[in-house]
Amino acid sequence: MKRNRTLAVAALAATLALTATACGGSKSGSSGEGGTKGSAAGFNAAVDKVVNPSDKKGGTLNLWTTTDVDSLDPGRAYYASVWNFERFYTRTLLAFDGKPGKDGLNLVPDLAAAKPEISADGKTYTFKLKPGLKFEDGTVITSKDIKYGIERVFAQDVISGGPTYVVNELDQGQNYKGPYTDTDPNKLGLKSVQTPDDTTIIFTLAKPNSDFPYLLAMGSAAPVPQKLDTGAHYADKPVSSGPYKFKSAEPGKGYELVRNENWDPASDPFRKALPDVVKLTVTTNADDMDARLLANTADLDWGQTGLSQAAQVKVLQDQALKANTDDPYNGFIRYVVMAPTVAPFENDHCRKAVLYAADTTALQTARGGSVAGSLYGSMLPPNILGSDDYDPWQLTKGKPNIEKAKEELKACGKPDGFKTTIAVRGNKPKEVNSAVALQTALKAVNIDVTVDQYDGKLNASVIGAPDSVKSKGYGLIVMGWGADYPTGSGYLQPLVDGRFITTNGNNNYAEINDPEINGWFDQAAQSTDPAKAAELYKKINHKVADGAYYLPIVADKALNWRNPRLTNVYISDAFGEVDFQALGVSDGK
Repeated sequence: MKRNRTLAVAALAATLALTATACGGSKSGSSGEGGTKGSAAGFNAAVDKVVNPSDKKGGTLNLWTTTDVDSLDPGRAYYASVWNFERFYTRTLLAFDGKPGKDGLNLVPDLAAAKPEISADGKTYTFKLKPGLKFEDGTVITSKDIKYGIERVFAQDVISGGPTYVVNELDQGQNYKGPYTDTDPNKLGLKSVQTPDDTTIIFTLAKPNSDFPYLLAMGSAAPVPQKLDTGAHYADKPVSSGPYKFKSAEPGKGYELVRNENWDPASDPFRKALPDVVKLTVTTNADDMDARLLANTADLDWGQTGLSQAAQVKVLQDQALKANTDDPYNGFIRYVVMAPTVAPFENDHCRKAVLYAADTTALQTARGGSVAGSLYGSMLPPNILGSDDYDPWQLTKGKPNIEKAKEELKACGKPDGFKTTIAVRGNKPKEVNSAVALQTALKAVNIDVTVDQYDGKLNASVIGAPDSVKSKGYGLIVMGWGADYPTGSGYLQPLVDGRFITTNGNNNYAEINDPEINGWFDQAAQSTDPAKAAELYKKINHKVADGAYYLPIVADKALNWRNPRLTNVYISDAFGEVDFQALGVSDGK
């Protein structure tokens, strides 16, 4: 399932592209540029370390956004920024650690007293809960509340919109429909999850899955008190298990969080809970929000989608302003797929001709320059273990290799070129720009590309239907992808595992079905050692890259402002965003 992160869509002007190129796009964040008064941190300082560390409590954190939350219900939310925001009011058995960079990918016990006890066959996970855990009304959080919260997600007729991985793992043929129609007297009839007592919860899987702990760090595995569950209306005022609770929630306007007096900081491994109040203001005026950010009357863009065009130009041309920004990877790769089911791309030499003929600098510029993403050589994002600098087609050099492209055309029996069609979502300007840039570059080797724009809301039935791809002759497809949870399988499996190919809503557009690749995913699922799993994901990524199915455009970035008064600012690789829960304000206001 594709992560529903809202992204800025305006293409950046040539001025920005040139300015952005000057600021560079290295994979590691540098912090050597000058800062403004009150912030000597520098550009990209929060990418790999904590900016302005402090334990000072008090004041109000002012977050602004041009995109409203999709849902405050932990079982229904799918926006990355909501998952990040949930860390204020939702706790789970495990959670991503509150640390910068790759350390933020580590799962740590949250409601759980320790990491799970895993059976020898890798199918049973047993957790014990910490003592002293309470909801905002003072009710003790029990294992049954966690089970009930998971069961709610099975009721897709009521709790829809969020990730359903727990359903896929835990239903196991029971055809459970959720607690609202559960005939069990306690509404706890899901058989694969057992709660022998109030502090123990046991999950039994049908087969080993080393990614299962990541599913328990999602809001879809958060506890919900049955007596306070309002079903489809739970998002109106979710019950807090974290350091803050909702004082008000007005969709389209804003949200206010205040301290939850029943939260016990001694039970919490990482949450800072520094501000007294957290406000999220929703606006429809992006330019006004950016003006507030640069004037430091707003603290942070909650959406973390990057400053708008005018603000980016202003910031990138002023080193003092630029020092208050970070341009981190957000976990997405933008790419073009070459469909081997559409002639002549069944021939790998024709696919390689496209890779060599592509002008990757022009493709990068089409998305806004290096500030919007770094040139990338393969299909595993830099925030995921197993990623490396693998680049077999030298895409990161930024220029086409026309001679090699012509050699590949001869090898595929098309020395005079060929015609094909590129499919692109017409409501995504950056993707349309990318399609046009590739169309222009391929003309140099007589590959004649027709750009076909389709309605993005029909994605599942147009490019997501293999029969449609074949009938329309979509040899090239422009798309982007971000993982729901940051592992190699969480990112790559929907894209390259042949068992994930579906007749509708398919994401494996290249229809890769390689038994060796599929087997490596199975081996990784059985491994309880993340390092060993990462090595398998690296092998998968390399083999996919060698197969010439994908033309990566960029590993996505977003240039975001941080108010100099903010403390404990760092980017968490788990979200590709500033970790909201860690933030404080230095002036106490």
